[in-house]
Amino acid sequence: MPHSIIVIGAGIGGLTAGALLACRGYDVTVYEQADVPGGCASSFKRQGLNFDVGATQVAGLEPEGIHQRIFAELGIDIPPATPCDPACAVFLPGETEPIQVWRDSKKWQIERQKQFPGSEPFWQLMGKLSRASWNFQRRDPVLPPCNIWDLWQLISALRLDTFVTVPFVFMTVVDALRLYGLANDQRLKTFLDLQLKLYSQVNADETALLYAATALAVSQAPQGLYHFQGSMQVLSDCLVEALEKHGGKLKLGYSIEQIYPQNNHVEQVTIHHQKTGETRIETADHVVANVTIQNLIKLLDISPSLFWKLYQNRVEKLPRPSGAFVVYLGVDRRAIPDKCFPHLQFLYDYTQPISENNSLFISVSKPGDGRAADGKATIIASSFTDPQIWFNKTPEAYKALKRQYTSEVIARLSSYFYITPDTLIHQEAATPCTFARFTARDKGIVGGVGQRVSTFGPFGIATRTPLNNLWLVGDSTHPGEGTAGVSYSALTVVRQIEMSR
Repeated sequence: MPHSIIVIGAGIGGLTAGALLACRGYDVTVYEQADVPGGCASSFKRQGLNFDVGATQVAGLEPEGIHQRIFAELGIDIPPATPCDPACAVFLPGETEPIQVWRDSKKWQIERQKQFPGSEPFWQLMGKLSRASWNFQRRDPVLPPCNIWDLWQLISALRLDTFVTVPFVFMTVVDALRLYGLANDQRLKTFLDLQLKLYSQVNADETALLYAATALAVSQAPQGLYHFQGSMQVLSDCLVEALEKHGGKLKLGYSIEQIYPQNNHVEQVTIHHQKTGETRIETADHVVANVTIQNLIKLLDISPSLFWKLYQNRVEKLPRPSGAFVVYLGVDRRAIPDKCFPHLQFLYDYTQPISENNSLFISVSKPGDGRAADGKATIIASSFTDPQIWFNKTPEAYKALKRQYTSEVIARLSSYFYITPDTLIHQEAATPCTFARFTARDKGIVGGVGQRVSTFGPFGIATRTPLNNLWLVGDSTHPGEGTAGVSYSALTVVRQIEMSR
């Protein structure tokens, strides 16, 4: 009999783990509480328009990239995608000419030297660290290691080029800026804050330097960001196809109510069908949880061991994650300026935090990309927000706050786009409450655990939990958020399960 696997959650991490395990001969069932797979990388339709729920760009499609490697093993083709070049156009307060983050490394070097004179030594250091870090990651280290096998995978991934990173393990980005006398360069630090908030969930003062070097390099070849044809949903659709091709099953509309530990092992879960109300207990050899670390703690509402209590205490002490406020607009193509960049980032006030509509990350559909019919376009604008301000409100207070935030975003957008009653076709917004409802992520949080020195890489949250046969995949684990990051975590769990058998 093949070993049985229950996967909780059909986000990209859960689907990847499930498809790979099914491909390797396991009996896999993936349970998803929503009606569609994909989680924060799913899509929805309105009036013939395709909107990406959260993620709008994807990394890891290049040769030897994580998605390319996984799709090759699964025997399926990578969906059609086009490179993002530039990956993003960043507008700082009061400026009308953007900082263009080019895919071509030479063009990006010219751009940054023009935008940030005197900063090239800093960028050269980041380039050296990123090359070493990317090479290290491609060798599939297990971080943080939790047993002898994990440690051996980490040691096996080390090479001479890896040791160049050792002096920088405990440094933040702002430490490196100080090293080169750039800590008072407001434009440079603000640009880094904006970019890092997208990748690491924290700014340059807090982001671990080694993580930042890798994350900031993801925009340039030979890595690079891509835009899927149609929508982000095609990635999860392909993974579902692979899961079912290899005998795995996807069950939509099912939530996991509780995980039961027995003698420091996990073997049983309580499954609840959302529509019928049926509840039953299922047994499996392994449980793979594609949830946030905060959700995982809630699924085990008892403390089965001292190690689990320590684990729980650590999670409770993590800094509070961010949520997202997102506005989805369908517009007439006339609303889009000529030569508009497909991905833009705006900061409106230097003196305010990068949240609550003071910064916007914007994705604009291109003609022919499958998101809107001829003559129409989609605009998706997101801002970080404190999840706490959206919960425990009266319905009236919640609706008023949502209207206020929506009006502020549309007013911001109208300073760049031509948004009028004549060009606006569709409008809706999502708050942390929306994300909590549709993705079941605790408080609707996004982006996983912030990549501070204390929570990244060797000091991060492991895929191996303190309970045997219970595994964690997703953006809470190494190497962090994004479809590429969660796919690495899925591959790590698959390798660990293989060795445990």
